[in-house]
Amino acid sequence: MSETGTAGTGTVTTKVPARLDRLPWSRWHWTIVIGLGTVWILDGLEVTLVGNVAGRLAEEGSGLAISGAQVTGLAAALYVAGACSGALFFGWLTDRYGRKKLFLITLAVYLAATALTALSTSAWWFFLFRFLTGFGIGGEYAAINSAIDELIPSKYRGRVDLIINGSFWLGAMAGALLSVLALDTGIFPKDVGWRLTFALGVVLGLVILLVRRNVPESPRWMFIHGREREAEDLVAGVEREVERETGKPLPEPEASITVDQRRGIGFGTIAKTVFRSYPRRAVLGLSLFIGQAFLYNAITFGFASILITFFDVPTGATGYYFTVIALGNFLGPLLLGPLFDTVGRKPMIAGTYISSGLLLFATAWLFDTGRLDALTMTACWCVVLFFASAGASSAYLTVSEIFPMETRAMAIAFFYAVGTAAGGISGPLLFAELTSSGVVGDTVLAFCVGAALMTAAGLVALFLAVKAEGRSLESIATPLSAQAAGGAAAPVAGTAGGIGPAVRT
Repeated sequence: MSETGTAGTGTVTTKVPARLDRLPWSRWHWTIVIGLGTVWILDGLEVTLVGNVAGRLAEEGSGLAISGAQVTGLAAALYVAGACSGALFFGWLTDRYGRKKLFLITLAVYLAATALTALSTSAWWFFLFRFLTGFGIGGEYAAINSAIDELIPSKYRGRVDLIINGSFWLGAMAGALLSVLALDTGIFPKDVGWRLTFALGVVLGLVILLVRRNVPESPRWMFIHGREREAEDLVAGVEREVERETGKPLPEPEASITVDQRRGIGFGTIAKTVFRSYPRRAVLGLSLFIGQAFLYNAITFGFASILITFFDVPTGATGYYFTVIALGNFLGPLLLGPLFDTVGRKPMIAGTYISSGLLLFATAWLFDTGRLDALTMTACWCVVLFFASAGASSAYLTVSEIFPMETRAMAIAFFYAVGTAAGGISGPLLFAELTSSGVVGDTVLAFCVGAALMTAAGLVALFLAVKAEGRSLESIATPLSAQAAGGAAAPVAGTAGGIGPAVRT
């Protein structure tokens, strides 16, 4: 590594990205996955619990003066609004101050807000801390996805990112089953069971916080922000650990990159980079996030109301049905994830989006014609979401890898916030009314809205998706700090690590 200039603001040439990308899978990578990926389990637990206990919260004696529509509509919208706000706020901090600091802070925010939700004695208190819980979770999306993509070798990045984001549904399954227990008044009083479910989220979050302390800062972030010696030492330590584990020497990395270090980057530069330098990619990111947000809200925020209203499923039994739906959601990224690294990003992203959209159209038709009961409706949802879950997870993967490193967390935050605000705030408010009206045509309309936007996003991906499989992050989008970005010498020497000029679209 060569170095010039003052500490933190010099020019460095490093092989850190190529060294990380050529690593075989190891125990160190499992530490990253466990420490960072498990937070989506908490998110799934949170969202599902609130949806499943909505009926109980609205009952007299729950300890809250709140209606079921307020829980599935207003509270859900506030949670998503908090997540969007938290993503933008913490996303900017993540790019400026590092991945590790922020993924510890955001988890702490989540823990505090969830604990206070469990202590709610009035509707406004519940709404406030649902917003703040979402605020912490939104920050997690930006910090965690940035760190994962920068630490995982390019060969495995697609499947790992999808499976980690898909683990949301493991939490959803746990939340669904836990809600069945919490709603059993033979075990817990009405005003206690739902509080214990939130308390469990706090306990799980504390365990994750202890594990996460061992996850390192991203070496890619460090060498750009003046901490190149730490980055080199960290990667060298990982290499020694991997060589001991495999008993084989690692191949020599051939590619290097030269960057002008910087402390931070302004919003103006980020916006200019995303929308002026990569306009087609910006359209792709927005399409993917809006499509998946509407499809999921069309189903998940109203599933319990649909089962209860149209199929006479008891309130306390909806959790069993949702467990099946959640299993389909998790199996999608788990089984289809490797194909995003082998078959490729473009066919898999487009295929999963279009397939899930068309299948939801078919489900709407079957429901409208009276051909479904509770079990077959659940089976249809399960198949739809098997494909939709892989597609939705690929949205996070896409926006985290197709923009320059200095903008990564903010790009994730922006597309998540805009897409989720469009579908995640308006969605619950719209779909809660449609799916709880008791009118078949209203629910069919909700399904068709989600299906149409998901299909449209798939068509956009068919034309605009980037072939990022197996490529280093630096070859997909050259860092703004790389000298080539400023018109100086090309930042790359060699090609073995896959680091080359950005493909700008």
